[in-house]
Amino acid sequence: MAACERGPQRLGGDGSEVHVQTLSQFALFVQINFCTLLGMETPTFVVLGATGGIGSALTRHLTASGAHVLGVARDAERLAALAAETGAKIQIADAREPDAVSACLDEAKTTFGRLDGVANCVGSLLLKPAHATSEQEWDDTIATNLKTAFATVRAAAPLLRKEGGAIVLMGSAAARTGLANHEAIAAAKAGVIGLAQSAAATYAASGVRINVVAPGLVETPMTQTLTEREAGRKAAEAMHPAGRIGTADEVANAIAWFLQPSQSWITGQVLGVDGGLATLRPKR
Repeated sequence: MAACERGPQRLGGDGSEVHVQTLSQFALFVQINFCTLLGMETPTFVVLGATGGIGSALTRHLTASGAHVLGVARDAERLAALAAETGAKIQIADAREPDAVSACLDEAKTTFGRLDGVANCVGSLLLKPAHATSEQEWDDTIATNLKTAFATVRAAAPLLRKEGGAIVLMGSAAARTGLANHEAIAAAKAGVIGLAQSAAATYAASGVRINVVAPGLVETPMTQTLTEREAGRKAAEAMHPAGRIGTADEVANAIAWFLQPSQSWITGQVLGVDGGLATLRPKR
């Protein structure tokens, strides 16, 4: 998204200053500022996997727009650094444990008095053909990607049903088009998409919106081994019709857009933020 001029914007409630850097941040900032002027409460979001490349970008995005954020991850040191940078509240937990996810969401609602949305940015990447994938690797891939997504929906939907809200899950372009050596991650992410669409139908009448953001290859610490060598990077870039690898901020912007209350009529959707990878065949 196009950048806005960076500068402090003042909230109308407590007078604290935040920096608004992108158009999507500005849109959410305006909504939060308007609600503050009307005496309404500041929205609260939970980011699972908050210390990853996309999760940390989303946490920065949401806190910069003035929202309350509870960031959840396993790494205490990285969580503390994120909290110091953004002002987000933090909770150490493993999202592969459903009870831990429920406890974190309850904590957010107790601390801030409300819960408006949850984004599950937990994920992993395994590039192997099926015959070379061990049972442990398969189990880990499913647990990290699909089990955490199910735990998110299971815990968040009951808390959001009364007032409505948003759940955003992470899919992948690999679940929408056939990519060699992606069998395990493609299966897990396809499961996430099926989960989201079914749950969106279940909870739509309660005002709970459930959507999926499906990235292509994004430059993050998790993908560093694929992008640090020039040959591998050029091959990855060539796979994407847009001719480049994505950024964590681009994916975070899409997640934040789904979380905005103004997207109240959008549910059960899969948004590809993938440079056209899943749907386009570039001209050669």
